Order: sequence, then C-alpha cells, then structure tokens
Amino acid sequence: MTAVPAAGRAPLSPLGLAFLVVASTGWGLNFPIMKFLLSEWPPLSSRGLCGVVGALALGLVAVARGQTLRVPPGMWWRLALVSTLAIGGWVASMGLALIWLRASEAAVLGITIPVWVALVAWPVLGERVSLPRALSLAVALAGIAALIGGGGLDASLGKLPGILFALAGAVCVGLGTVLTKSFKLAMPPLSLAAWQLAIGCVPIAIIGVLIEQPQLVALSRFGWASMIYMTLIQFCLCYVCWFAALERLPAATASIGTLLVPVVGVLAAAAMLREPLSTSDVAALVVTFAAVAVALRT
Repeated sequence: MTAVPAAGRAPLSPLGLAFLVVASTGWGLNFPIMKFLLSEWPPLSSRGLCGVVGALALGLVAVARGQTLRVPPGMWWRLALVSTLAIGGWVASMGLALIWLRASEAAVLGITIPVWVALVAWPVLGERVSLPRALSLAVALAGIAALIGGGGLDASLGKLPGILFALAGAVCVGLGTVLTKSFKLAMPPLSLAAWQLAIGCVPIAIIGVLIEQPQLVALSRFGWASMIYMTLIQFCLCYVCWFAALERLPAATASIGTLLVPVVGVLAAAAMLREPLSTSDVAALVVTFAAVAVALRT
C-alpha cells in the first residue's frame, strides 16, 4: 500500500469509494475460498503459484497503464526485504494458518495488522508508543483471547498453531509496511505491487512444489475456479482497485474502509462453508475492530 497526500475536507469520491468496496469485498471473500481450496490443494503451492501468475498479470496491467517496471539502482535489497516480509510472510503464514483455523477466525486475526504497524513503528521509525496505541494493542490481545477461548481449552490448544501462524503473518505485514515507509520505495504503485508479489511468492511457489508435490488432477472445477479467483481477483483486480481508491480518497479513509474485509470474510465463511457464527467469533470481531479503530485514530 502506498502513502498518498491527504485530501483535506474535499468531498469523498463516489468512484473511489466504489473501488474501495470492490477491493475490500474481494479480499474478504478470499478467506473462505482459500479455506475451500485447502481441501484439494496444499497451502504453499496454491498461494505461491497464484501469486506468481498474479504478479505477471499485474505487471502487464502496469505496462499497459504506462508504468515502468524498472527498479531504481540500489533499491533491490530494500525491495527484496519488504516483499519477503509483507507478501511472502503473509502468503505463507496465512495459508498455513488455515490448516488449523476456520476462515472466519483467520479473517479476524488478519485485521490486527494496523495494531502491529503502530507497535513496530516505534523502534523502526522512532514513533513512540503512545497511551492510545498501547491501549489498542491491549484491546487487540483481548480480541485474540476471545477467539482462543471460545471453544474451550482443548479446542484452543488445537488451533494454537493456526493462531500463531496468522499472527506471524500479520506481524510480517506490519513490519513490511513500516519498512516500506522508512525505505521510501520510489516506484509506480502497480509496478511496485507486481514486483512485491513476484519476489514474495516465487520462493513460496518453489518450496511448495518441491515439498508438497501438488497434482493438477486433484483440482475439481471448483478448485480451478478458486485458483482463478485468487489469481485474477485477489492478486490483480483487488490491487488495481485498491490503488485506484488511494488515488481518489484520503489514506485514512481507505485504511478504515478495509475494515470491511473481515466482515465479508466472516459472513462469507458462514454462507459459503457453513461455518458456525459463534458468540466468541462476534466478540473477537467487535473487540478487534475497536483495537484497529484506536490504532487508526492515532
């Protein structure tokens, strides 16, 4: 995600809001789709290969829009570090997390990213952890506790690896986001996204193919549809709409708008996968929302 100038008190662009809704809805629907795909294909192979193809498609979109794919001299190592964390860490960790977690649980844990951004910004950017930011972290931990304790001790221990993977992915994105701000990667947004996807997903795809040895014949027509969705919608359309929204909306508005992602994820998981919508899920969603709201306001 790229920082944009604040738009002041100018009226919000209806087209920008429409782009934001499309991106957030597409990312939210991806959680139950990823969960379904795990029943046919392993996580690293599916996520990695979709990301590689998505990177190629996004690169073509960038070139079609007149954006150069050239990486400025001296920026490769910074681009590689940020991409490995923000994309590679997220893609691998969240894919593995879904082995133990329901799609709705992964969606809730995924929106803790702004909290980790606020926390990581302290040592990296020198932004002190204010009282509101510390409060947001405490509230986020309360939301995670509600998610862990919802099914009793046995259930909590059973999904603990998934929770740790999901949190690791969120922390990686938080660290990658802060480093992106610190490094000031001077590239067109779509070109930057294409390179980040490629650098982050190629190693995961290679590791997945070598270790998991996926078989194309294992994919049903719904599995292929899921792969196509992850490639064209999650990695391509959603990113194009996200950057289009950033061009038309204040960054704060766009960030808050992404809170639609877990709502869509939780509701879509209930509708598409028949996942139960428990009281602990709702409590975790509400509490985590509160934490993110505090983090965004500070």
